[in-house]
Amino acid sequence: MTAIEIGQTVPDFELPATGDKGIRLSDFRGRKHVVLYFYPKDDTPGCTTEGRDFNELHARLARKDAVVLGISRDSIASHERFKAKYGFAFDLLSDVDESVCTLFDVIKLKNMYGKQVRGIERSTFLIDRDGVLRREWRKVKVAGHAEEVLDALKAL
Repeated sequence: MTAIEIGQTVPDFELPATGDKGIRLSDFRGRKHVVLYFYPKDDTPGCTTEGRDFNELHARLARKDAVVLGISRDSIASHERFKAKYGFAFDLLSDVDESVCTLFDVIKLKNMYGKQVRGIERSTFLIDRDGVLRREWRKVKVAGHAEEVLDALKAL
């Protein structure tokens, strides 16, 4: 069960972001669609591929009045290194206390090397200009995902 259902207004939140700033969801209300993607860990193979895929489509997403925001539990320092290493054109947000992860119900028990660990389930959420959740993707497989998000944005 998700904390936020499709068709509901997403509650406002603010998180620290790359570029020494805080980003508040309401900053985009009335102006931009938001592609909010949650990923497990900076600079790991799947997360790097996903970030690079969103970066590759960044200009096309921006032409559709969308902003891309990546969220993980990593620190801002880690995010800054990750963003710089791959030249991401979008901000990465740090949710070390898991408040936004909890809001979107993306913290799950996962099996890693035979042990159960709590971690972020790779998930993406498309929020419209009015702050309403329009689409969600859970248990994301990275290949082709960014393109699928762009297609959903075009359909709004």
